[in-house]
Amino acid sequence: MHSNDKILVIAAIIGGVIALAIIVGFIGQGNVRHVQIFWQEKVEHTVIFEDIDGKTQIRGIKGVAGEVNPTLLSRTSFAYVLTVINNGTTNHRLYIEGFNVQTDLLEPGQQDTITIYPDKEGEYAYYDKRQELTQLGKIKIVTVVASDEFQGIWRDLI
Repeated sequence: MHSNDKILVIAAIIGGVIALAIIVGFIGQGNVRHVQIFWQEKVEHTVIFEDIDGKTQIRGIKGVAGEVNPTLLSRTSFAYVLTVINNGTTNHRLYIEGFNVQTDLLEPGQQDTITIYPDKEGEYAYYDKRQELTQLGKIKIVTVVASDEFQGIWRDLI
C-alpha cells in the first residue's frame, strides 16, 4: 500500500466519524423527530376546563390525550409544568391533592401555570376547587430507572 493510499484511508475514516457526529447531533436535537431524543428536564402538559351539560370536565390539549378527565402522567425527579386554561362559562380552580398546589381562581378565558417537583411515585387526584372539591381525574407519577441502577453488561453499555 502506498503512502498516498494510507493518507486517503485515514482521511476517509476521520471524515466518516465527523459526519456521524454531525448526524447524531442534528437528529438528537429533535430536528428530525417532533420531540428531542435526549432526556428532557421537564414534562409539560396543557389542559382546559370545559362546562358541558352543566358538568365540569378537563380535556388535554398539549402533551395529553384529548379525552375527558385524562390521567396525567409524569416522572419523578423532573419538573412537571401544567398549564390550565378556563374555556368554561364559570370560574374554576385546579387543585392537586398530595402536592397541595392549585391554580389561581380562573375566570372564563384566563389561564395559569403551576409547577410541581414530584419526588416519589404515586397517584394523586386533581379537583375543581371552588366552593367544594369535585374530583375530575388523577395524576400518575412514575419512576424511570436511572442508568446507574443497571447491573452487569447493561451498566457497561450505558
